[in-house]
Amino acid sequence: MDLARVHGLSTQAVRNYEDAGIIPPAARTPTGYRRYTPLHAQALHAFLALLPGHGHQTATAIMRAVDRDAADDALRLLDESHAQLLDDRRTLQAVEAALRDLAPVPQERGDTFIGPLARRLGLRPATLRKWERAGLVEPRRDPHTGYRVYSAADVRNARLAHQLRRGGYRLAQIAPLLAQVRAAGGVAPLESMLHDWRARLTARGRAMLTGAAALDAYLTARAETPPTARS
Repeated sequence: MDLARVHGLSTQAVRNYEDAGIIPPAARTPTGYRRYTPLHAQALHAFLALLPGHGHQTATAIMRAVDRDAADDALRLLDESHAQLLDDRRTLQAVEAALRDLAPVPQERGDTFIGPLARRLGLRPATLRKWERAGLVEPRRDPHTGYRVYSAADVRNARLAHQLRRGGYRLAQIAPLLAQVRAAGGVAPLESMLHDWRARLTARGRAMLTGAAALDAYLTARAETPPTARS
């Protein structure tokens, strides 16, 4: 199949995309073979261009919206994806700002407990307990009640962990870095991670531009093609 070969896909992958509503349904020849047109090629090109910037789920939803002639829905999905990228950039900036202000924290008696800290961060207490098991935070126990008590350093590390999690990093990646921050009292161990994070956001933004151009070309071609000739 030329459509599959040109895009480096298997024939079955193209059929799956058609079945999923990502590209328009193809007309059949008298012998039952699918007949793909240049419009199908543009639809497939648009979808593949959207993938790197928006991910499979959003790219699929965008193409399905276009296929049902709901362009406004497709554009709303694009807007939401761009808004998420902006939020991620702000998260990165917050992490960088937090790390710039990071200083050795005196090991005074803490008076923050798991419930208030969880509410402050917008997390469930179970999440903080999971982070503790993973070594991200190390609250001590009150000798009388057994409750977890979070010092100022624990609160700082919980905030950093929360921001890094929002940046897409796994607990197994965060734990050793925070251990180094605790031991060194500095932020050098995180510098390479932040550089990588920023590079990934930049690549995602560029990919969104590429995807938008391909989608615009497909929308234009679709508008110029009569509905009866789209399959």
